[in-house]
Formats: sequence, C-alpha cells, structure tokens
Amino acid sequence: MNHPVNPEPLLDQYRRWRSDNPKARFIDGARALRVPEAALVDGALRPLGHAKPLRRSWPAILDALQTLGPVMALTRNATTVHEKIGAYPKLMHEGVHALFLSEDIDLRLFLGRWGSGFAVDVHTPRGVRPSLQFFDTEGTAVHKIYAVEGTDEAAWDTLVSTYADEDVPAPKFTPIPTPEIRPDEAVDTRLLADRWRGLQDTHDFFPMLRSLKLERQQALRLAPHDLACTLPEDTVPTLLESAAETGLDIMVFVGNPGCIQIHTGPVHTVKWVGHWINVLDPGFNLHLRMNQVASTWRVVKPTVDGPVHSIELFDHEGGLMAQFFGRRKPGTPEDERWRALVSALATR
Repeated sequence: MNHPVNPEPLLDQYRRWRSDNPKARFIDGARALRVPEAALVDGALRPLGHAKPLRRSWPAILDALQTLGPVMALTRNATTVHEKIGAYPKLMHEGVHALFLSEDIDLRLFLGRWGSGFAVDVHTPRGVRPSLQFFDTEGTAVHKIYAVEGTDEAAWDTLVSTYADEDVPAPKFTPIPTPEIRPDEAVDTRLLADRWRGLQDTHDFFPMLRSLKLERQQALRLAPHDLACTLPEDTVPTLLESAAETGLDIMVFVGNPGCIQIHTGPVHTVKWVGHWINVLDPGFNLHLRMNQVASTWRVVKPTVDGPVHSIELFDHEGGLMAQFFGRRKPGTPEDERWRALVSALATR
C-alpha cells in the first residue's frame, strides 16, 4: 500500500486534524491523513503515551483473553461494524487458524494476516477506555477489544504488562496478495454448477472458489439462478425488521482478511441513522452503511443436512460486507422459518 510522504511528523498532523475534528472517529483520521490506521496508532498515539505495542505472540495473547471477563469484541470492514459483548472462551488454535466458540463470542481468526497489535487507551468525553487493537499486514484493523463495565481490571493490566514491549519495532506494511482470478469467459460454468451442487458443507464453498480461481461475486454472477440471484437493495433492512418483529434467530457474519465475527440469536432494536441501518441491542450492535451496498444476493449452498440459504452484501469495491443466515448447527436442517423469509425476500 503506497501513501504520499508528508515531511511533517505524523504526530503533528494528527494533532492538527484532531483539533479540527474533535468528535470524529480515529479511523476517519487515518483516512484523512492517508495512512494505515496502525501507522497512525504507532506514529501518533504511541508518542503521546496512549498506545503500547504488543509482542506478536498472537496465540498467547488471545488465550489470555479468557481471564478478562466481559468485554466488547469489535470486528469491521470498510462498510460494516459488528460488536458483541461477552467473555472470551478458551482459544482453539492450530497453526495460523484459531477460533473462539461460545454463545457470545464467536470468532474465526486468520493469524497469518495479522501484522501488529497495540494496547490503546481511547480518550473519550466520558474518560479513558482501555482497548486491545490488532491490525493486518496492510495496517488495517482486523479485531479490537474494549473494556466494559465488569471487565477484570487487574487481569487486563496483567495481560498488557505481560505482552506490551516498547522494543517492538514500528510495523512495516505489505500488501495482502491478490489471488489470481480468471476472466469470466475462461470459466467453465458447467463445472462450477456441478462442483457447487456437489457441496457437502458450507465451509467447502471457499475452497471450491479457490480451486476454480474464482472471485466470490464472480461465482455468484456465473452460477445458475437457483444457486445465486440478486435481490432488491432494501433486502437487508427488510430482513432485520422482519426478524425483529417475529423473534426469528439469525446469524450475522462480518469479516475482513484477518477475522470473521458472528452473532447468533435474535435482533430486537433496528434503527436507521442517516445512511446506516443499525441493530442496537444490549449485547449486539451492527452498523451497516447501506449507501455503500452495490449488490445483494440470495445464495444457496447444498449440505448433507439440506440446502442452506444466505443473504450476502457486496460493496462497490467488490468487498463482502456481511452475510446473514438462519440459526443452525451442523447435523440439523435449516430453520424452515428462515427459509420462508428468504423465499419471501426473493419473490417480492
């Protein structure tokens, strides 16, 4: 990722921007100054004493999270923010893949993408809020953890003192490799359909795309209509409002190259704020910027338990914003109420 060089120290740039934008989010400052967010943390907050770099001992740090008690877990991409409150369970870890699996904290972590981490004191009008913030090799946030009421302060301090290290060098940023994608006209659409119809598990979908050298939305576009079709732009607001009205449990996936965060359960309070559709529940918040939605798809994946239907949103850059499923567990068929909702959304 190349950024123009400004000879003025980043700290001075940040101070001037912050004085002009006292209520703006930190990520907005990184975008305004045209630097990766991790570079701004290291170049501005670290000199101010508001951030301490963490040793890159990701599994050890993540496993220590179970000592903290309740916290707020935040995962976002360019257009969508997913927040869950709960206690981290014990980490399950193998190589560069890790996961947390509990009712409240449900995460898939791809540690090969992680490049840097910091303990950050976030200064707000309500006071200082401790956080742990992790970034990918491009300097983009992959996952953040915030203290909440009930967080074990002593355990938090122990974690930070154990893994913070001022000798950790400033992060160096390298682009995430772009996978080779074939042009549409080179795709064997019959093979794509056959492989798709032969899926046994939803987790087989990404390996299928990789083996066929297909980009996700490209595969949806080239698939038969019964496997993937576009839906109206108001589909997700309607979905959330319908789920809230009926009490239907849903699954909401939001991710980036380093982390996928999942909510499973009901949604209750759905509100518009400007261009954002929001779920504002006590243990779960979702913020989805609807004016950035370029396409919405209904996707069907065969499994040994029957077809699984999802709603998937993509932004104008082709990035996957969010996915919505009905609540289900391996070994059980999809909830018929979810299937009926998806069918209704697709036939309006």
